[in-house]
Amino acid sequence: MSKKGLLKRRTLMMVVCMGLLLFLAACGGGSSNKSAVETAKEKDKLVIGVKFDTNLFGLKDPGSGDVRGFDVDMAKAIAKKLLGDENKLELKEVTSKTRIPMLKNGDIDAIIATMTITEERKQQVDFTDVYFEAGQSLLVKKGSSVRSIEDLKSGVKVLAVKGSTSAKNVKEKAPEAEVLEFENYQEAFTALKSGKGEALTTDNAILLGMMQQDSNFEMVGGNFTDEPYGIAVRKGDEQLVKLINDLIKEMKANGEYDKLYEQWMGQKPPAK
Repeated sequence: MSKKGLLKRRTLMMVVCMGLLLFLAACGGGSSNKSAVETAKEKDKLVIGVKFDTNLFGLKDPGSGDVRGFDVDMAKAIAKKLLGDENKLELKEVTSKTRIPMLKNGDIDAIIATMTITEERKQQVDFTDVYFEAGQSLLVKKGSSVRSIEDLKSGVKVLAVKGSTSAKNVKEKAPEAEVLEFENYQEAFTALKSGKGEALTTDNAILLGMMQQDSNFEMVGGNFTDEPYGIAVRKGDEQLVKLINDLIKEMKANGEYDKLYEQWMGQKPPAK
């Protein structure tokens, strides 16, 4: 066979092999289309991503290793509804930056991590109904000259968390200020306490948790955005979305939601 004929034959074989690989990948990928409801029942375990650094929502006790908070209790309620036992739940740590990639990779079945519903995020994940209403605010040291978003001028350093809507919002609303972004809320709060910035910005409920940790800090200026939190699942997982939405409605109807909210936030949920 001539060199030209041999080259053609090799090219044809490569095309056939590539086609076969694509076909096998498509066949093998069928299981990825399963709802997390089905896979959780098969494994007898639900895996949910929560934050480990956010007081009131998901905070890990360094002594016991327990993670506690509003989001954690919501995860337990879902596990109980789905598998009949809240202990059939595995919590995995996520941050604002890692949570969507971990969901897409199949490392977790859902995200419950102070995650604001946005149109941009809807392109990557599906959201449940709103399970918590929050709004972005500012945390400052008591006595600070920063009293509102209008005070974030040139030369003022504002601290935020990477991958959060808070960082994006403050850049838009206070374009003159310098925004420093950290990996998580504890790092950002530590930076604020050490004087690396004049203000820390995120959702008011998260800032409330920081105030409980250190009474030298206060929220100022009220809320300058609305931040409705949703529970995120993989795109197309309508079965899990429905199960969680049904649970949220049940909890609000039977008073369990109000009880949980008041337990963690110290106040009743805002009237709708």
